[in-house]
Amino acid sequence: LYTQKETSLRSPYRSQHIIEEQVKESFPFEETPDQLQALEDIEHDLSQNTPMDRIVCGDVGFGKTEIALRTMIQAIENGYQAALLAPTTILAYQHHQNITERLHGLPVNIALLSRLQTTKEQEAILKKLKQGKIDAVIGTHRLLSKDVEFNNLGLLVIDDEQRFGVKQKERMRQLK
Repeated sequence: LYTQKETSLRSPYRSQHIIEEQVKESFPFEETPDQLQALEDIEHDLSQNTPMDRIVCGDVGFGKTEIALRTMIQAIENGYQAALLAPTTILAYQHHQNITERLHGLPVNIALLSRLQTTKEQEAILKKLKQGKIDAVIGTHRLLSKDVEFNNLGLLVIDDEQRFGVKQKERMRQLK
């Protein structure tokens, strides 16, 4: 897997900064030096033609979700879909609410996928995801199900990576 990853190539992401600037302006806090450094490092990684594999560490409340959101926007502005995988339904719901609020009025289609939705709701989301009509999906382990197909996944963000087991991590690798 590591050899395959090291030899994989992809198109570099171009910095569009159109939607990203609007998201940045809606951030109610001043970025910390660590956040700015992480964003700069991620932008450098995405500008390369090899897949990015990066861990962003920090205590609760130190702005990791903001970094994830801006990175997801970069993927979306480059024509890709983004997924945010959370270990619990409550956390997925909170991320969905916060991100939906931050992106209100912007041309980004976001969905929440978890076991708490009806089968009919899940099927509609899966159909739109496969067709590319959803730009970003936020979900739980449900995102790792075999019936989940992306049209053009370009970024997978994993919140609390240590809370996923070996089987889930193998499925994550198979996604892209």
